Amino acid sequence: MKRPTIGDVARLAGVSTATVSRTLHSPEVVSETARNAVLEAVRYTGYTQNAAAQNLRQRRAKAVLVLVPDIGNTFFSEILAGIERVASAAGLTILIGDTANDVRREEDFLRYLRNGRADGVLLLNGRLPPSVIATLDEGAGRPPMVTISEALDRQVVPHVGIDNVAAAELAVRHLLDLGHRRIAHLCGPADNILTRQRLAGYRRAMAAAGIPAGRESLLAGDFTAESGGRAALELLALPERPSAIFCSNDEMAMGLISVLHGRGMAVPCDLSVVGFDDIVFAKTYIPALTTIHQPRSDLGERAMHSLLALLDGTLEQQQAPALLEARLVVRESTAACRAPR
Repeated sequence: MKRPTIGDVARLAGVSTATVSRTLHSPEVVSETARNAVLEAVRYTGYTQNAAAQNLRQRRAKAVLVLVPDIGNTFFSEILAGIERVASAAGLTILIGDTANDVRREEDFLRYLRNGRADGVLLLNGRLPPSVIATLDEGAGRPPMVTISEALDRQVVPHVGIDNVAAAELAVRHLLDLGHRRIAHLCGPADNILTRQRLAGYRRAMAAAGIPAGRESLLAGDFTAESGGRAALELLALPERPSAIFCSNDEMAMGLISVLHGRGMAVPCDLSVVGFDDIVFAKTYIPALTTIHQPRSDLGERAMHSLLALLDGTLEQQQAPALLEARLVVRESTAACRAPR
């Protein structure tokens, strides 16, 4: 049978999960009526508290570990700022671990949890360390964790992000509305979930417009400006160039534009370019970049609130993802399609 959860207790008692948590940890602050209802529901369901989680709810370390794949990537700065605001208000310290996408470094940083130096984890690299994977089916052994931006292939912890498929579709639809039909897509790393989601959105928009999007329309990248520059050279070598391109992030879009400019190709006159993320330099770049805006500060704040609720026992591990709204920001890098030069 399914193991009873705090949510089961709350529903049976007719109270919130927060009231259940307070009853179990600070019964003196709960009314007698609510306390009796919760305790009766606990007895009826057979709900037992997770001892490891109970210790963590006390926030003994007063610190939270944030694992970032590349601290130098400007995409993460506003997310970290949002995390810091909420954590600071809660009296918690943020420990930032730059993993450099290295599994060994991820495992090293997780020792902060095992050694009691951190109470929970915010994960921004979309990958679970092996030691955590081994505990996926063991609620007692899994550390309190929330993923941000990059969801897991098997999402077993709370997640805060955006609908990348719908956002990518919005970006491509903007190009279609401008009259473009030959639209290429500069992808991110093949093994990244954001790459797959944004590619799905690109294909969905093209299919809705009745335009086949074959492999020849796809260029490989890795989310760096350098890979955008390499993609620009590939694009210039094509016998039939596209009139527009949707890039899976802003850094690649900027790298692509820079190389095209150096080869005498103008944006948006010769090629319209759309990015993704709306990083801080997008609006000051020349030309200012049309892109998908992610509410990165809000993502950080929402994820930190979710982790606090997880630590306090008012949020279940397996929650539906919290998807915040992304929007298209139209600037100077896109224009109506015109006959190719």
